[in-house]
Amino acid sequence: MTELEIQQQKRIQALESKLLEQQEALEKAKARNTYLEEQFKLAQQKQFGQSAEGHPAQGDLFNEAEEVAELENALESETQTVTYTRKKAKRTQLPADLPREVIVHDIEDKSCDCCGGKLHKMGEDKSEKLEFIPAQIKVIEHVRPKYSCRACENHAAQVKIKQAPMPASPIPKGIATPSLLSQVITSKYQYALPLYRQETMFKQHGIEISRQTMSDWIIKCASLFKPLYDKLHQILLEQSVIQADETTVNVVSDDKLKSYMWLYCTGTDTPIVNNPLRNIVLYEYQASRGGSCPVNFLQDYTGYLQVDGYQGYEQTKATLAGCWAHARRKFIEAEKAQPKGKTGKANWALNHIQKLYRVETKIKDKTADEKQAIRQKESVPLLEQYKAWLEKSLLNTLPKSKLGEALNYSLNQWEKLIRYIDDGHLSIDNNRAERAIKPFVVGRKNWLFSQTKSGANASAILYSMIETAKANGLIPYDYISYCLTQICKPDCQIHDLLPWNIKS
Repeated sequence: MTELEIQQQKRIQALESKLLEQQEALEKAKARNTYLEEQFKLAQQKQFGQSAEGHPAQGDLFNEAEEVAELENALESETQTVTYTRKKAKRTQLPADLPREVIVHDIEDKSCDCCGGKLHKMGEDKSEKLEFIPAQIKVIEHVRPKYSCRACENHAAQVKIKQAPMPASPIPKGIATPSLLSQVITSKYQYALPLYRQETMFKQHGIEISRQTMSDWIIKCASLFKPLYDKLHQILLEQSVIQADETTVNVVSDDKLKSYMWLYCTGTDTPIVNNPLRNIVLYEYQASRGGSCPVNFLQDYTGYLQVDGYQGYEQTKATLAGCWAHARRKFIEAEKAQPKGKTGKANWALNHIQKLYRVETKIKDKTADEKQAIRQKESVPLLEQYKAWLEKSLLNTLPKSKLGEALNYSLNQWEKLIRYIDDGHLSIDNNRAERAIKPFVVGRKNWLFSQTKSGANASAILYSMIETAKANGLIPYDYISYCLTQICKPDCQIHDLLPWNIKS
């Protein structure tokens, strides 16, 4: 080979190498452009789009691919005119047990305008109006007469005085009764009404109760509820399935920028007959999100722990179960990042997950054994098909794209995601915990932060009492008031205050 040919070959190799570098740079630029487009579309969706995801089992949200094709073919073949008739709204009847005041609007002249004869009653029309009576505040004055012996007064060195003891009170020497304390607690922790607003409301009734005083009451009440909280904690650790979640909370006196409110719950949102799991919702304040937090709370618990993909839960001794709602949420983000009007792999995944949720809808009223049997028959084949699709789709998908993130999440969490088919007591997702933590998130938007760690701990205990009462079908105000009346008594039995032992 001549010198000229050698130089030409080197130039060709250099050009090919440069071309490969440019192609790699172009591919990276395309990937970067795709990533930025996805982020822009997600930002638009977050700013202007609908935030609710809807229930995954609802067919009108995510139609099957074959249903979409049939619909498109039908639209192409014929045009139909559809007339929608609006249904007349029907007013819900007012509860029959409400007190009623009857006002009769009668005519004075009961003679006929034509002949002057006497009119007879042929019927009547009734309409109901709802009257609101503002809350009443009254003072309960405790009078304790004192008694002494006149005979002893003349010669005894010290006169013995007899007097009835003061009834037990949650706040000794304070003006607050259990009903007032329950009102303050439920207003803040059930209805997210900050203490400064409650202070204003009391002023409207001519009562001066500062927010500092109410804050002190709340902390003292939380300490009274601590033995009941500990008992519920003990019972929670005896359940076969626990669901957990966590969210941030700002504590002013804490050095860290973010502290965390952890949530652990078991059972269901509402009472279910013959449910083997107790309905318990417990919050715990911690200054960090470290894995030591669930480890310390769960102690040696080895049952099922249903959570999202956060790695901190891996340190516990529990058997972890995954959450299909989180896996689905990843594909929702990927779907939103798609070009407008186009369908793709994200749609296929959502449609397939919908099939899994349809099975859950069908078996929601079955026993645990029946659920497990049906899942083995119907859900297992769907899961096997889904796993094969995930592995195949990942081969030609950019890892850093939203679709790539969704595929990787499902594959990385796969063993945990399919664990729900092993036990009928497990749910397909962790939505129970997410719903339970939502009241705290709503309250946080109103009161924004806790001033001290003791305040955050008190909030955790009182949120636990209210949400556990709700989950057991109790009215939180009544439950808190009853517990405060009993828990300050020397002979109080904590077992009697458990929500399922309260006679509603």
